[in-house]
Amino acid sequence: MRILHTSDWHVGKRIRGRDRSDEHRAVLAEIVTVAEENSVDLVIVAGDLFDTGSPTAVAEEIVWRALLDLSRVAPVMVVAGNHDNAARIDAVAPLLEMSRVTALGLPRPPGAGGAVHLEDLGVRVGLLPFVSQRGIVKVEQIMGNDPGEHAAAYEDRLRRIIESLTADMGDDTVNVLVGHLTVFGASHGGGEREAHIFGYAIPASAFPGHLSYVALGHLHRQQRMPHPGAVWYSGSPLQLDFGEVEDRKGVLLVEAEPGKPSRATEVTLMAGRRLVTVRGSLDEVLSRRDELEDAYVKVILTETARVGLADEVREAIPGAVDVVLAARETKRAGTEADHAENLAPHEAFRRYLEERGALDEPVVSLFAELLAEVEA
Repeated sequence: MRILHTSDWHVGKRIRGRDRSDEHRAVLAEIVTVAEENSVDLVIVAGDLFDTGSPTAVAEEIVWRALLDLSRVAPVMVVAGNHDNAARIDAVAPLLEMSRVTALGLPRPPGAGGAVHLEDLGVRVGLLPFVSQRGIVKVEQIMGNDPGEHAAAYEDRLRRIIESLTADMGDDTVNVLVGHLTVFGASHGGGEREAHIFGYAIPASAFPGHLSYVALGHLHRQQRMPHPGAVWYSGSPLQLDFGEVEDRKGVLLVEAEPGKPSRATEVTLMAGRRLVTVRGSLDEVLSRRDELEDAYVKVILTETARVGLADEVREAIPGAVDVVLAARETKRAGTEADHAENLAPHEAFRRYLEERGALDEPVVSLFAELLAEVEA
Protein backbone atom coordinates (compact mmCIF):
# COMPACT_ATOMS: atom_id res chain seq x y z
CA MET A 1 0.00 0.00 0.00
CA ARG A 2 1.03 3.62 -0.48
CA ILE A 3 0.83 6.14 2.38
CA LEU A 4 1.16 9.92 2.30
CA HIS A 5 2.62 11.32 5.52
CA THR A 6 2.37 15.01 6.39
CA SER A 7 2.32 17.04 9.62
CA ASP A 8 2.82 20.42 11.27
CA TRP A 9 0.67 22.51 8.96
CA HIS A 10 0.38 25.30 11.55
CA VAL A 11 -2.48 26.94 9.69
CA GLY A 12 -3.02 30.42 11.09
CA LYS A 13 0.70 31.01 11.53
CA ARG A 14 1.70 34.57 10.70
CA ILE A 15 5.16 35.88 10.05
CA ARG A 16 5.86 39.16 11.81
CA GLY A 17 2.14 39.95 11.61
CA ARG A 18 1.68 39.06 7.94
CA ASP A 19 -1.14 36.70 7.06
CA ARG A 20 -0.16 33.46 5.28
CA SER A 21 -3.61 32.02 4.63
CA ASP A 22 -3.21 32.02 0.84
CA GLU A 23 0.11 30.20 1.17
CA HIS A 24 -1.46 27.56 3.37
CA ARG A 25 -4.33 27.08 0.92
CA ALA A 26 -1.84 26.67 -1.91
CA VAL A 27 0.47 24.22 -0.17
CA LEU A 28 -2.38 22.06 1.15
CA ALA A 29 -3.89 21.98 -2.35
CA GLU A 30 -0.47 20.85 -3.58
CA ILE A 31 -0.50 18.03 -1.02
CA VAL A 32 -3.91 16.94 -2.28
CA THR A 33 -2.50 16.87 -5.82
CA VAL A 34 0.44 14.73 -4.68
CA ALA A 35 -2.02 12.30 -3.08
CA GLU A 36 -4.12 12.15 -6.24
CA GLU A 37 -1.24 11.75 -8.68
CA ASN A 38 0.28 8.95 -6.62
CA SER A 39 -3.02 7.17 -5.92
CA VAL A 40 -2.29 6.85 -2.22
CA ASP A 41 -4.26 4.39 -0.10
CA LEU A 42 -3.95 6.23 3.22
CA VAL A 43 -3.18 9.79 4.35
CA ILE A 44 -1.60 10.56 7.72
CA VAL A 45 -1.55 14.00 9.36
CA ALA A 46 0.66 13.77 12.45
CA GLY A 47 -0.49 16.78 14.45
CA ASP A 48 -0.29 20.58 14.65
CA LEU A 49 -2.90 21.23 12.03
CA PHE A 50 -3.36 24.68 13.59
CA ASP A 51 -0.87 27.15 15.00
CA THR A 52 -2.99 27.93 18.04
CA GLY A 53 -5.60 26.23 20.18
CA SER A 54 -8.04 29.04 19.34
CA PRO A 55 -7.88 29.20 15.54
CA THR A 56 -9.73 31.78 13.51
CA ALA A 57 -12.70 30.82 11.36
CA VAL A 58 -10.47 31.26 8.29
CA ALA A 59 -7.89 28.84 9.68
CA GLU A 60 -10.58 26.28 10.48
CA GLU A 61 -12.05 26.57 6.99
CA ILE A 62 -8.63 25.94 5.46
CA VAL A 63 -7.92 22.87 7.61
CA TRP A 64 -11.33 21.22 7.37
CA ARG A 65 -11.44 21.79 3.60
CA ALA A 66 -7.99 20.26 3.16
CA LEU A 67 -8.94 17.19 5.20
CA LEU A 68 -12.14 16.69 3.21
CA ASP A 69 -10.27 17.09 -0.08
CA LEU A 70 -7.71 14.51 1.04
CA SER A 71 -10.46 12.14 2.16
CA ARG A 72 -11.80 12.04 -1.39
CA VAL A 73 -8.50 10.43 -2.35
CA ALA A 74 -8.07 8.03 0.58
CA PRO A 75 -8.96 7.54 4.25
CA VAL A 76 -7.26 10.11 6.49
CA MET A 77 -5.82 9.56 9.98
CA VAL A 78 -5.25 12.65 12.15
CA VAL A 79 -3.84 13.16 15.65
CA ALA A 80 -3.75 16.42 17.59
CA GLY A 81 -0.44 18.16 18.24
CA ASN A 82 0.61 20.45 21.07
CA HIS A 83 -0.59 23.53 19.14
CA ASP A 84 -4.03 22.02 18.55
CA ASN A 85 -7.01 22.13 20.88
CA ALA A 86 -7.42 18.42 21.60
CA ALA A 87 -10.99 18.77 22.89
CA ARG A 88 -11.94 20.73 19.80
CA ILE A 89 -10.52 18.02 17.54
CA ASP A 90 -12.51 15.38 19.41
CA ALA A 91 -15.67 17.52 19.15
CA VAL A 92 -15.59 17.63 15.35
CA ALA A 93 -14.36 14.03 14.98
CA PRO A 94 -17.85 12.53 14.49
CA LEU A 95 -18.49 14.90 11.60
CA LEU A 96 -15.10 14.24 10.04
CA GLU A 97 -15.65 10.50 10.35
CA MET A 98 -18.59 10.79 7.95
CA SER A 99 -16.05 11.76 5.29
CA ARG A 100 -13.42 9.04 5.96
CA VAL A 101 -11.39 11.22 8.31
CA THR A 102 -10.47 9.63 11.65
CA ALA A 103 -9.34 12.33 14.09
CA LEU A 104 -8.15 11.85 17.66
CA GLY A 105 -7.58 14.79 20.01
CA LEU A 106 -6.86 13.12 23.36
CA PRO A 107 -5.03 9.79 23.75
CA ARG A 108 -7.31 6.78 24.15
CA PRO A 109 -6.88 3.05 24.79
CA PRO A 110 -6.82 0.78 21.72
CA GLY A 111 -10.39 -0.38 22.21
CA ALA A 112 -11.75 3.16 22.58
CA GLY A 113 -10.40 4.63 19.35
CA GLY A 114 -6.65 4.65 20.00
CA ALA A 115 -6.12 1.87 17.46
CA VAL A 116 -7.87 1.54 14.12
CA HIS A 117 -8.07 -1.53 11.86
CA LEU A 118 -8.87 -0.80 8.21
CA GLU A 119 -9.61 -4.34 7.11
CA ASP A 120 -10.17 -3.52 3.45
CA LEU A 121 -6.66 -2.04 3.27
CA GLY A 122 -5.01 -4.59 5.53
CA VAL A 123 -3.59 -1.92 7.82
CA ARG A 124 -3.63 -1.31 11.57
CA VAL A 125 -2.95 2.21 12.83
CA GLY A 126 -2.08 3.27 16.37
CA LEU A 127 -2.96 6.90 17.09
CA LEU A 128 -0.93 8.82 19.66
CA PRO A 129 -1.83 12.53 19.97
CA PHE A 130 0.52 14.84 21.83
CA VAL A 131 0.91 13.91 25.48
CA SER A 132 1.89 16.87 27.64
CA GLN A 133 4.52 16.29 30.27
CA ARG A 134 2.07 17.92 32.69
CA GLY A 135 -0.30 15.04 32.00
CA ILE A 136 2.30 12.62 33.33
CA VAL A 137 4.59 14.54 35.68
CA LYS A 138 2.53 16.28 38.35
CA VAL A 139 3.31 19.61 39.99
CA GLU A 140 4.37 18.06 43.27
CA GLN A 141 6.85 15.84 41.40
CA ILE A 142 8.30 18.79 39.51
CA MET A 143 8.83 20.66 42.76
CA GLY A 144 10.22 17.72 44.70
CA ASN A 145 12.12 15.47 42.28
CA ASP A 146 15.24 15.79 40.18
CA PRO A 147 14.53 16.90 36.55
CA GLY A 148 16.06 13.63 35.32
CA GLU A 149 13.39 11.72 37.20
CA HIS A 150 10.66 13.70 35.43
CA ALA A 151 12.07 12.85 32.02
CA ALA A 152 12.40 9.17 32.96
CA ALA A 153 8.78 9.05 34.15
CA TYR A 154 7.62 10.65 30.91
CA GLU A 155 9.62 8.19 28.79
CA ASP A 156 8.36 5.18 30.74
CA ARG A 157 4.72 6.25 30.40
CA LEU A 158 5.00 6.83 26.65
CA ARG A 159 6.70 3.46 26.18
CA ARG A 160 3.78 1.75 27.89
CA ILE A 161 1.24 3.70 25.81
CA ILE A 162 3.02 2.72 22.60
CA GLU A 163 3.17 -0.92 23.68
CA SER A 164 -0.57 -0.87 24.36
CA LEU A 165 -1.45 0.75 21.02
CA THR A 166 0.63 -1.74 19.03
CA ALA A 167 0.08 -4.94 21.04
CA ASP A 168 -2.53 -6.43 18.67
CA MET A 169 -0.56 -5.75 15.49
CA GLY A 170 0.50 -8.97 13.74
CA ASP A 171 2.72 -9.77 10.79
CA ASP A 172 -0.22 -10.14 8.39
CA THR A 173 -1.01 -6.41 8.23
CA VAL A 174 0.76 -3.14 7.54
CA ASN A 175 1.35 -1.73 11.03
CA VAL A 176 1.56 2.04 11.46
CA LEU A 177 2.02 4.24 14.51
CA VAL A 178 1.16 7.95 14.22
CA GLY A 179 2.59 10.15 16.97
CA HIS A 180 3.21 13.78 17.81
CA LEU A 181 6.28 13.70 20.03
CA THR A 182 10.04 14.21 20.29
CA VAL A 183 12.60 11.48 19.69
CA PHE A 184 16.08 11.80 21.18
CA GLY A 185 18.67 12.80 18.59
CA ALA A 186 16.24 14.49 16.21
CA SER A 187 17.09 17.88 14.69
CA HIS A 188 14.58 20.64 15.29
CA GLY A 189 13.80 23.18 12.58
CA GLY A 190 13.75 26.37 14.63
CA GLY A 191 10.04 27.15 14.73
CA GLU A 192 8.99 24.66 17.40
CA ARG A 193 8.02 25.67 20.92
CA GLU A 194 11.07 25.04 23.10
CA ALA A 195 9.26 24.01 26.28
CA HIS A 196 7.67 21.08 24.44
CA ILE A 197 10.81 20.01 22.58
CA PHE A 198 13.65 19.72 25.05
CA GLY A 199 13.82 17.56 28.15
CA TYR A 200 10.79 15.38 27.43
CA ALA A 201 11.50 12.87 24.70
CA ILE A 202 11.71 9.15 24.04
CA PRO A 203 14.38 7.03 22.34
CA ALA A 204 13.68 5.53 18.93
CA SER A 205 14.01 2.11 20.60
CA ALA A 206 10.56 2.71 22.11
CA PHE A 207 9.02 1.80 18.74
CA PRO A 208 8.49 -1.98 18.41
CA GLY A 209 10.21 -3.82 15.59
CA HIS A 210 6.96 -5.17 14.12
CA LEU A 211 5.87 -1.68 13.05
CA SER A 212 5.92 -1.16 9.30
CA TYR A 213 6.14 2.61 9.63
CA VAL A 214 6.23 5.25 12.35
CA ALA A 215 4.77 8.58 11.17
CA LEU A 216 5.90 11.41 13.42
CA GLY A 217 5.03 15.07 13.80
CA HIS A 218 6.25 17.84 16.12
CA LEU A 219 9.65 18.68 14.62
CA HIS A 220 9.62 20.82 11.50
CA ARG A 221 12.65 19.31 9.72
CA GLN A 222 12.03 16.30 7.49
CA GLN A 223 14.24 13.48 8.76
CA ARG A 224 14.59 9.77 9.37
CA MET A 225 15.42 8.58 12.86
CA PRO A 226 18.02 5.87 13.55
CA HIS A 227 16.00 2.67 13.85
CA PRO A 228 15.94 -0.73 12.11
CA GLY A 229 12.48 0.18 10.82
CA ALA A 230 11.17 3.26 9.05
CA VAL A 231 10.74 6.06 11.61
CA TRP A 232 10.25 9.47 9.99
CA TYR A 233 9.32 13.07 10.69
CA SER A 234 7.61 14.48 7.62
CA GLY A 235 8.39 18.05 8.68
CA SER A 236 6.25 21.11 8.01
CA PRO A 237 5.05 21.87 4.46
CA LEU A 238 6.07 25.55 4.68
CA GLN A 239 9.06 27.38 6.09
CA LEU A 240 7.43 28.74 9.24
CA ASP A 241 10.26 30.65 10.89
CA PHE A 242 13.66 32.07 9.99
CA GLY A 243 15.24 29.17 11.85
CA GLU A 244 13.97 26.97 8.98
CA VAL A 245 15.47 28.83 6.00
CA GLU A 246 17.77 25.91 5.14
CA ASP A 247 15.05 23.26 5.42
CA ARG A 248 13.61 21.61 2.33
CA LYS A 249 9.87 21.28 2.85
CA GLY A 250 7.67 18.48 1.63
CA VAL A 251 5.72 15.32 2.38
CA LEU A 252 6.66 11.65 2.44
CA LEU A 253 5.33 8.90 0.20
CA VAL A 254 5.65 5.52 1.88
CA GLU A 255 5.53 2.11 0.20
CA ALA A 256 4.53 -0.51 2.76
CA GLU A 257 3.53 -4.16 2.83
CA PRO A 258 3.11 -6.68 5.64
CA GLY A 259 6.26 -8.13 7.10
CA LYS A 260 8.68 -6.04 5.05
CA PRO A 261 10.59 -2.80 5.66
CA SER A 262 8.83 0.28 4.34
CA ARG A 263 10.46 2.72 1.96
CA ALA A 264 9.81 6.46 2.27
CA THR A 265 10.38 8.88 -0.61
CA GLU A 266 10.71 12.61 -0.01
CA VAL A 267 8.47 14.79 -2.17
CA THR A 268 9.41 18.46 -2.21
CA LEU A 269 6.59 21.02 -2.14
CA MET A 270 6.87 24.22 -4.15
CA ALA A 271 3.98 26.36 -2.86
CA GLY A 272 4.61 29.08 -0.29
CA ARG A 273 7.04 31.95 -0.17
CA ARG A 274 10.71 31.44 0.67
CA LEU A 275 12.20 32.73 3.90
CA VAL A 276 15.60 34.35 3.40
CA THR A 277 18.10 35.96 5.76
CA VAL A 278 20.49 38.54 4.28
CA ARG A 279 23.31 40.32 6.03
CA GLY A 280 25.47 43.27 5.05
CA SER A 281 25.64 47.01 4.64
CA LEU A 282 22.63 48.90 3.35
CA ASP A 283 24.12 49.07 -0.16
CA GLU A 284 24.94 45.36 -0.13
CA VAL A 285 21.43 44.42 0.96
CA LEU A 286 19.71 46.71 -1.53
CA SER A 287 21.83 45.32 -4.37
CA ARG A 288 20.04 41.99 -3.86
CA ARG A 289 16.51 43.37 -3.97
CA ASP A 290 15.64 41.73 -7.31
CA GLU A 291 16.41 38.21 -6.06
CA LEU A 292 14.24 38.75 -2.97
CA GLU A 293 10.98 39.74 -4.65
CA ASP A 294 9.13 36.52 -3.85
CA ALA A 295 10.50 36.01 -0.33
CA TYR A 296 9.93 37.03 3.26
CA VAL A 297 13.23 38.55 4.30
CA LYS A 298 15.07 39.03 7.55
CA VAL A 299 17.66 41.78 7.09
CA ILE A 300 20.67 42.08 9.41
CA LEU A 301 22.42 45.39 8.75
CA THR A 302 26.06 46.06 9.51
CA GLU A 303 25.34 49.77 9.89
CA THR A 304 25.33 52.41 12.58
CA ALA A 305 21.87 53.11 13.92
CA ARG A 306 20.09 56.10 12.43
CA VAL A 307 16.51 57.26 12.02
CA GLY A 308 14.72 55.88 8.98
CA LEU A 309 17.18 53.08 8.22
CA ALA A 310 14.62 50.28 8.52
CA ASP A 311 12.12 52.28 6.45
CA GLU A 312 14.63 52.53 3.61
CA VAL A 313 14.99 48.76 3.59
CA ARG A 314 11.26 48.08 3.70
CA GLU A 315 10.57 50.56 0.91
CA ALA A 316 13.12 48.87 -1.36
CA ILE A 317 12.30 45.29 -0.28
CA PRO A 318 8.55 44.92 0.41
CA GLY A 319 9.08 41.39 1.73
CA ALA A 320 11.38 42.58 4.52
CA VAL A 321 9.52 41.55 7.67
CA ASP A 322 12.39 41.93 10.13
CA VAL A 323 15.14 44.56 9.99
CA VAL A 324 17.75 44.55 12.76
CA LEU A 325 21.23 45.91 13.31
CA ALA A 326 24.01 43.33 13.54
CA ALA A 327 25.00 44.47 17.03
CA ARG A 328 21.46 43.98 18.31
CA GLU A 329 21.18 40.62 16.56
CA THR A 330 24.31 39.49 18.38
CA LYS A 331 22.69 40.42 21.66
CA ARG A 332 19.59 38.43 20.70
CA ALA A 333 21.75 35.35 20.20
CA GLY A 334 22.38 35.06 23.93
CA THR A 335 25.34 37.17 25.06
CA GLU A 336 25.63 38.49 28.59
CA ALA A 337 24.35 41.84 27.32
CA ASP A 338 20.94 40.39 26.40
CA HIS A 339 17.97 42.40 27.60
CA ALA A 340 15.01 40.50 29.02
CA GLU A 341 12.74 41.56 26.17
CA ASN A 342 14.98 39.69 23.70
CA LEU A 343 14.87 36.46 25.68
CA ALA A 344 12.40 33.61 25.61
CA PRO A 345 9.98 34.07 28.54
CA HIS A 346 11.37 31.16 30.57
CA GLU A 347 14.93 32.46 30.09
CA ALA A 348 13.84 35.93 31.22
CA PHE A 349 12.25 34.34 34.29
CA ARG A 350 15.47 32.42 35.00
CA ARG A 351 17.47 35.67 34.78
CA TYR A 352 14.99 37.37 37.11
CA LEU A 353 15.52 34.64 39.73
CA GLU A 354 19.30 34.71 39.25
CA GLU A 355 19.47 38.45 39.82
CA ARG A 356 17.63 38.00 43.12
CA GLY A 357 19.65 35.02 44.29
CA ALA A 358 16.62 32.75 44.12
CA LEU A 359 17.36 30.53 41.11
CA ASP A 360 15.57 27.19 41.36
CA GLU A 361 15.56 25.07 38.19
CA PRO A 362 12.38 23.11 39.07
CA VAL A 363 10.56 26.44 39.39
CA VAL A 364 11.92 27.56 35.99
CA SER A 365 10.82 24.25 34.46
CA LEU A 366 7.35 24.56 35.95
CA PHE A 367 7.09 28.15 34.67
CA ALA A 368 8.00 27.04 31.12
CA GLU A 369 5.45 24.23 31.17
CA LEU A 370 2.66 26.43 32.53
CA LEU A 371 3.44 29.08 29.91
CA ALA A 372 3.34 26.48 27.15
CA GLU A 373 -0.08 25.28 28.33
CA VAL A 374 -1.46 28.83 28.40
CA GLU A 375 -0.13 29.53 24.89
CA ALA A 376 -1.30 26.19 23.41
